[in-house]
Amino acid sequence: MKVIFEDNHLLVVEKPANVPMQEDSSKDEDLLSIAKAYIKEKYNKPGEVYLGLLHRLDRPVGGVCVFARTSKAAARMSKQIGEHSFKKEYLAVVCDNGLKDSGHFEDKLLKDHRTNTVKVDPKGKQASLDYEVLKRKDNLALVRVYLHTGRSHQIRVQFSSRNHPLWGDQRYNKKAIAGQQIALWSNRITFTHPISGETLSFVSEPHGYPFDI
Repeated sequence: MKVIFEDNHLLVVEKPANVPMQEDSSKDEDLLSIAKAYIKEKYNKPGEVYLGLLHRLDRPVGGVCVFARTSKAAARMSKQIGEHSFKKEYLAVVCDNGLKDSGHFEDKLLKDHRTNTVKVDPKGKQASLDYEVLKRKDNLALVRVYLHTGRSHQIRVQFSSRNHPLWGDQRYNKKAIAGQQIALWSNRITFTHPISGETLSFVSEPHGYPFDI
């Protein structure tokens, strides 16, 4: 876990790909536990360490991620998320298939908790994003995604439902090869500091193929 920023109120880290956000049935080491252990050791804190989980990244996705170190910070950050002033940008590599240079996707997404899959369905919750293509090569497109809502698997489903599935997405890309790492990365998060009111922006860059097409 790479620490990007920390103060008395926030901890901003780079989540490694394939690490769960919090403990799940796999019992693999999770980011929340790693971050708590880091705070406990660095500041020699007795007892249980408080760390508020503000937002989630899918297990295979890496990149910038923010935790709250106090309940006051958590409440104020959660309010920003609810008001959509907590801005999230992702980088993704998708199958080109004639993708327009930029666009806006608006759908209703329904999650099946039994199978942990999501689909476009009129009974679902509203989901929206904007994107722009940064470069193209070999029928792949590197896109910057501006996420307006934080639905489960949102980017993956909204692109795959339009025949532009993400490279390496084992769940929503039928042509993905087993073992490929999904090309989706939390690139930038921008928000207002919950105490100082300062606008903060933090970046994490992905490396290697296919992001370097």
